Amino acid sequence: MTAAIAGIGATEFSKDSGRSELALAAHAGLAAITDAGLRPSDVDGMVTFTMDANAETALARELGVPELTFFGRVPYGGGAACAVVAHAAMAVATGAASTVLCYRAFNERSGRRFGQVHTPDGVDNGWHYPMGLVTPAASVAMFARRYQHEYDVTSEDFGRVAVLDRRAAATNPNAWFHGRPITLADHQASRWIVEPLRLLDCCQETDGAVALVVTTVDRARDLPRHPVVIAAAAQGSAADQFTMHSYYRDDLTGLPELGLVGRALWAGSGIGPEDLSALVLYDHFTPFVLVQLEELGFCARGEARHLLADGTLELDGRLPLNPHGGQLGEAYVHGMNGITEAVRQLRGTAANQIRDAEHVLVTAGTGVPTSGLVLSR
Repeated sequence: MTAAIAGIGATEFSKDSGRSELALAAHAGLAAITDAGLRPSDVDGMVTFTMDANAETALARELGVPELTFFGRVPYGGGAACAVVAHAAMAVATGAASTVLCYRAFNERSGRRFGQVHTPDGVDNGWHYPMGLVTPAASVAMFARRYQHEYDVTSEDFGRVAVLDRRAAATNPNAWFHGRPITLADHQASRWIVEPLRLLDCCQETDGAVALVVTTVDRARDLPRHPVVIAAAAQGSAADQFTMHSYYRDDLTGLPELGLVGRALWAGSGIGPEDLSALVLYDHFTPFVLVQLEELGFCARGEARHLLADGTLELDGRLPLNPHGGQLGEAYVHGMNGITEAVRQLRGTAANQIRDAEHVLVTAGTGVPTSGLVLSR
């Protein structure tokens, strides 16, 4: 436990920001630095995603960061969300940098829309694009149908994830869907995107940015905010890995890369599923939330639907899930807003505060090489 998150910042979440992605990154970055009680001149490292359009040098100029001794980009889209923190933590632990700014900014609704068809890249895409699997939703739908078949899971089971997220978002003033909960009937009435995925099974598209500051625990203790310790961080890519979902595997109903990350987190932190105060799971598509619960050891295969049905994951349940509303309810910033929610829970400043929050699990994008964090008070 040598690194901590000392500051967090974000823009508003919208469907048309009216600003460049660089401006969004700068606003969130400055907010995180200020929240940490630091100045831009204190920053000497930066980490972001390969899909972020903002060059580290450009952001450094905008913020007034004079020098960078460490910078990096983590691949695989949302799977990198927690990995940027892992890389920042390694940088401060090894002395490669003293203060690292992690950021993600995009105009995903008003600009490039990730959920639409794009020109295929790479040899592997040539196998499934001709079959019509040309969007993330199409790939995940194939997985979801097989999962339903194997474990007798229904569309209503998926819908309970969306209902739970939107219920939390409704009481979170920062959420796009603040004040707008949904019912299971609303979910079932929403139109098909790719069967068995309905509109309300798919995360929203968001304009916005999130940033956070990572430094050593010792330094963080001297800063204004109570430090949130990075108890463990891990990345994982499993056998026969692909993107969104792998059809190279014999078992088409699991996310073994997430299981790999989970085992590394429990071993690295000494904290297990029974010790957690809350879960912040990456919810770009509802079926993957169920499978994450199973891969991480909260229940057996095919049984996650029971945790949703019996209230375990509600805000007042034993293990609250996505108290901010998740990417289905708050915003889709490639999982970075999930990390800031975990920080708020551990600081005691969240909109939907969990009582006595001590340890929070955060996961990154699934179906791709992924990552995760255990954060502690």
